[in-house]
Amino acid sequence: MHIALYKPDIPQNTAAIIRLGACLNLKIHIIEPCGFNLHDPRFKRVVMDYLEFSKIFRYEDYNEFLIKNKKKRIVLMTTKAKKKYHKFNFRREDILLFGRESAGVPEGLHKTIKDKVKVPMNKKTRSLNVAMSVAIISAEALRQNNLLK
Repeated sequence: MHIALYKPDIPQNTAAIIRLGACLNLKIHIIEPCGFNLHDPRFKRVVMDYLEFSKIFRYEDYNEFLIKNKKKRIVLMTTKAKKKYHKFNFRREDILLFGRESAGVPEGLHKTIKDKVKVPMNKKTRSLNVAMSVAIISAEALRQNNLLK
């Protein structure tokens, strides 16, 4: 199972996602540019020693990410989706794409991705923290594919 972060901009969230990836055997894809330096002390404090257990792939931009992952299905996590994550059939090699904390993914990119899912939420709220969304959705995708150990 794969998690992709589109131009992440909060180091603590990215570090928490990498730590989650290490614990759940998720491959983490980071689509640059990041809104922070991956050597930021705040990043290192949250990720701790989990980098050595992580499988991280970095891409200069979204086009490089697409080229290197053209055989995988990309599933966009977005509050604008109609389908709820627990009613979606995840596949073992899916890449679950999460947008920037501050802005999601650009509308043009949003339109190019066929499969989109969301976490149902209280209508009075805007969005979940991206690290929480990754945890919720990846747990369901792993469960569906019998990948929880």
